Amino acid sequence: MSENITTKILETSFAKNDLNNPLSMPVYNTAAYEFATAEEMEAAFIGKSAFHTYTRISNPTVEFFEKRIQQASGAMGVTAVSSGMAAISNVFMTLAFSGANIVTTSHLFGNTFSVLQFTLANFGVEVRFCDLLNLDEVEKNIDENTALVFTEVITNPHLEVVDLKALSELTRKKQVPLVVDTTVVPWCAFKSRDFGANIEVVSSTKYISGGATSIGGLILDHGNFDWSHSKRLSVEATKSGPMAFQAKLRGEIFRNFGACMSPQTAYQQTLGLETMELRFNKAANTGLELAQWLETLPEVKKVSHNSLESNPFYAISAMQFGKVGTAMFTFELADKAACYAFMNKLKVIRRATNLFDNKSLIIHPLSTIYGTFSPEMKEKVGISDTLLRFSTGLEHVDDLKADILQALR
Repeated sequence: MSENITTKILETSFAKNDLNNPLSMPVYNTAAYEFATAEEMEAAFIGKSAFHTYTRISNPTVEFFEKRIQQASGAMGVTAVSSGMAAISNVFMTLAFSGANIVTTSHLFGNTFSVLQFTLANFGVEVRFCDLLNLDEVEKNIDENTALVFTEVITNPHLEVVDLKALSELTRKKQVPLVVDTTVVPWCAFKSRDFGANIEVVSSTKYISGGATSIGGLILDHGNFDWSHSKRLSVEATKSGPMAFQAKLRGEIFRNFGACMSPQTAYQQTLGLETMELRFNKAANTGLELAQWLETLPEVKKVSHNSLESNPFYAISAMQFGKVGTAMFTFELADKAACYAFMNKLKVIRRATNLFDNKSLIIHPLSTIYGTFSPEMKEKVGISDTLLRFSTGLEHVDDLKADILQALR
């Protein structure tokens, strides 16, 4: 099979043969599946056969989407869920336990920070926020009850880039799984398993969905962690070996919490995956050109893009992601009032949350994503009220420049 990602995606065969030989996987909009005998039904329900039983647990359309993600990412196992936050929550619930701790940074997407800061505390899980750019500090925070280390591969919206290879070497030494959110960098630019990540979470709403028509999430198991070192999964490790995480996730957490992906979403995102590389290359290159241009404008105080040579993370970004790793960047204006005045004058660029739509999007993160946070929490996450986050779409770069100029002036 070809090593080119789009070809690999398009060459993915159906999980089971379809008598009608369709070129596109059909949508199996069904809740349940019929069995010929009671014995067949029992075998399926206790895991002795691979038949589908109930769509909350598995579905042919969703299964095919998961198989395509395996081809694109190289993961050993893939579970598609209802949203990116469902992916993160399912992973935390699979690995953490009462009395455990999670080591991470406070520089995270707002809802991810909220799950860590507020929700997990109700389950007796301690979260240790530290500077993941300082490996000595990370190591000091890891102990025998550390369930996992978590990071975003490019933090959103801080745009910090962790040296993933160095971090994974530390977590491997400490025998702790490394979980990474790679939503902002697709597999055509970066594969986290090559840098030592063990578990990967993705919001498939973004690059994959192809036009932001559906919400979804993905959990990828790269099969490169010894789960006998996990307090939470030691029993599963004895029974299932390298499949221990999959056994716990699929066999308990995923099916009990019910955050399954719908067949219609799987169908839409299967199609979106086919054009992901094309859309990413266009948007990422446009975004870098815009960021370079914005640096020349006197109205703009600061521009942050991981592929700008002026960026402190330029070298590590180039090593991990190549020329351009993402279609997201940020820039700062004089104050919040200037940000709002600018946003309100935009005509082509849309005022909306989300990332990597076909349309370019802009948001003022502190007043929206972090808007309900207390002043203390806002200070903890460290985002300025002069900051705007920009997600580059597929419009012509000249039209985006013209829209920005007329809104600034």
